[in-house]
Amino acid sequence: MNVLIVGSGGREHAIAASVAKSPRADKIYCAPGNAGIAEYAQCVPIGAMEFDKLRDFAKENAIDLCIVGMDDPLVGGLVDVLEEAGIRTFGPKKNAAILEGSKAFSKDLMKKYNIPTAAYENFTDPKAAVAYLETAKFPIVLKADGLALGKGVLICKDLEEAKAGVKEIMLDKKFGTAGNEMVIEEFMTGREVSVLSFVDGKTIKTMTSAQDHKRAGDGDTGLNTGGMGTFSPSPFYTKEVEEFCEKYVYQATVDAMAAEGRPFKGVIFFGLMLTEDGPKVLEYNARFGDPEAQVVLPRMKNDILEVMEACIDGTLDQVDLQFEDNAAVCVVLASEGYPVSYEKGFPITGLEEFKKHEGYYCFHAGTKFDGDQIVTNGGRVLGVTAKGKDLKEARANAYAATEWVNFKNKYMRHDIGKAIDEA
Repeated sequence: MNVLIVGSGGREHAIAASVAKSPRADKIYCAPGNAGIAEYAQCVPIGAMEFDKLRDFAKENAIDLCIVGMDDPLVGGLVDVLEEAGIRTFGPKKNAAILEGSKAFSKDLMKKYNIPTAAYENFTDPKAAVAYLETAKFPIVLKADGLALGKGVLICKDLEEAKAGVKEIMLDKKFGTAGNEMVIEEFMTGREVSVLSFVDGKTIKTMTSAQDHKRAGDGDTGLNTGGMGTFSPSPFYTKEVEEFCEKYVYQATVDAMAAEGRPFKGVIFFGLMLTEDGPKVLEYNARFGDPEAQVVLPRMKNDILEVMEACIDGTLDQVDLQFEDNAAVCVVLASEGYPVSYEKGFPITGLEEFKKHEGYYCFHAGTKFDGDQIVTNGGRVLGVTAKGKDLKEARANAYAATEWVNFKNKYMRHDIGKAIDEA
């Protein structure tokens, strides 16, 4: 098979590494890719939102399967464009990707189909939002409706902060058009767990659980980022939690989307909060999480191409999805100053060390070639992932491996997976 992967981050690198393990993969391309993905795939200089160019490239290069990794092209309808051109594509169509593309849509869907989630209201008028906040209980959560790179969520401790938040999202348009509509949601407390799943429109098969660390600084301080590290599996995702979610969340979501005439094929990412009242859905994503993919995919035993084709063909019920009985931890190496401002273009050394060790991976998120040299090209630069027999060993291995690789302005959190000590 000739495979085209769309995206340029650590998630796409993890997907490319999994695809490369499949005996069915002949030629792998990635658009636009990055310096790490280039080890497995031929990177082509086409942006993820250049739908016509992607379609033409796929036709000219006899692509048998296209895998869309990123949220923007999914929400924008890339899958529809490619499928209309006769190219088999893994990922939800535009009318299903709205599950991630609009927080108001997903909240309304959960309310309609009794899928447990936080109480909320949607607003398109800033004045009405402020009036609602004047009677609300704090802390409270404000969410820009559309895609905001994982940053359009504000937790406000009092009315003053919340009013400033409404101004930021709806009037100043800090997150652009994502803030035309806003969700105001009750603040939930508990452990967060991420569960990725494969879906074929009717059947859902969940992958192993994970937990992300969103804040920039140690001790969950600082700004929200795209993710500073993650571990898998989550010790808090117990058999009881899984059984509850299978009954009330996972299949219910797939059935709800089908009932709405929006059958979902691809990956649904469930962001769960384990509250005192039981698990509730925090958010949905319509693709692999990043960096969750970097700890989940290395532990998957199946041929990823076979699973993805089963999702497209509606035969996922025939797949026995299996994961290794071990653990993985990913520590993100970022540029000092991320997510606000940071310098790029610094040479990266030590990458070759990962090839010498089994069960260690270095997934590239923001890198590029400068001549023969690989240099930094983003806020999140690398995701250093290691396996271990359990979470503590995997964490020790991952932190040891962060020492192998260096670049100027290298920054990381030192407490990824700290929660596993409390399990």
